[in-house]
Amino acid sequence: MDAEHPLQLLVRNFELRCRLSPESRQALLDLPHSVQTMEAGSYLVREGEPPKKSVVPISGYACRQKITRAGTRQIIAIQIPGEAVDLQNLYLETADHNVQMLRRGTVALVPRDKLRELARSNSEIGEAIFAKTLVEAAIFREWVVNIGRRQAPQRIAHILCELGFRLKSMGLAKEYGYELPMTQEELGDAVGLTPVHVNRTLKLLVAEGLIERDKRSVSFPNWQKMRDAADFNERYLHPGIQAPIANF
Repeated sequence: MDAEHPLQLLVRNFELRCRLSPESRQALLDLPHSVQTMEAGSYLVREGEPPKKSVVPISGYACRQKITRAGTRQIIAIQIPGEAVDLQNLYLETADHNVQMLRRGTVALVPRDKLRELARSNSEIGEAIFAKTLVEAAIFREWVVNIGRRQAPQRIAHILCELGFRLKSMGLAKEYGYELPMTQEELGDAVGLTPVHVNRTLKLLVAEGLIERDKRSVSFPNWQKMRDAADFNERYLHPGIQAPIANF
């Protein structure tokens, strides 16, 4: 597999939970696509519009979000490189939420009808898409619990653990941490806290030795201690058939 192929990360993401034959992997790589650079804040999917392309971040990060009538934003998911951002819309005709770039990056644009045709004709790929959407639903459930039942330090610690685990699964995290793709305001929109509260909470996590920070980089001096403090169990991410992931 060509390491430079724009859809390689998508193949890797699907293979976290479903075994793909060489023919299925090649079929994904052969999908027609274009590559585009997107600025931070660019919309990949707009609520109320019909989806026409499946978007796969190659670099950079995106977020799913809902906007209230009052104009406030709730971030409901973070999408990392390699994760198709709108598989949920593959068989739906109208997007019910926005997907927006968090940071500048490149994306691969795949015609929705071509991916849908491939899912129908190739059972392995159809199963991988189904499994991916089920995992996304599991993540949504965990985020509801995170916002509704955990205290501020746990909320932030939990999302930091989740991002670290998902990035490590894809081979995108450093050995002991990663670069946080969110500002404190964006992190607040994901966990229901003000930027001031987020700032205080991050400082508390540092003071308690749960995380270390260097600008936007975050690392975990003791991964097990961080998991316990965050009430984090990766079961909801359904690691599946992937090789065991070493602790941070």
